[in-house]
Amino acid sequence: MKPTLQPGLTHRFSFAVPASKTVPHLYPEAPEFQAMPEVFATGFMVGLMEWTCVQLLAPHLDAGEGSLGTHIDVSHLAATPPGLTVTVEAECVSVEGRKLGFRVRAHDGVDAIGEGRHERVVVAWDKFNARVGEKARAAQAAGV
Repeated sequence: MKPTLQPGLTHRFSFAVPASKTVPHLYPEAPEFQAMPEVFATGFMVGLMEWTCVQLLAPHLDAGEGSLGTHIDVSHLAATPPGLTVTVEAECVSVEGRKLGFRVRAHDGVDAIGEGRHERVVVAWDKFNARVGEKARAAQAAGV
C-alpha cells in the first residue's frame, strides 16, 4: 500500500441499472427470486458499493496488490427500476494496517437507496491465490 491511502479519500461511481441486475437475475435457478419484482437487487447494490471502494483504492495500491471485502453492513432503503442510474459515494474512514473501513451511500436520482459501512483488507494476490489453491487441493484430497 502506498502512504497516500488515508482516511478522508472519497470516490463517486455511477452505473445505469440494466434488467440483468434485477432480483430475478441474482440467482436465476431460484424460483423464489423469479417470482420477485424486476428491481435492482440488494446483492447487486452491495457489489456496486464494493466496486466503488475498489476504484477508490486502485491508485493507492502497489503492483500485485488488491483488496477483498470482509464485512458489509448496509440498508437497502428504496426500490430502483431498470433504466435509472445509481450513484455510489464511498469514503475511506479508517486505515488500520491492511484493514480498511468505508462509509457507502447510494442514490438513484430519485431516492437514497442504500447506506452503511464496508470493510476491505489489502492482500498480495500471489499469496492469496496460493492459499486458495492449497485449500482447493486439500478439499479435493478430502473428497469435498
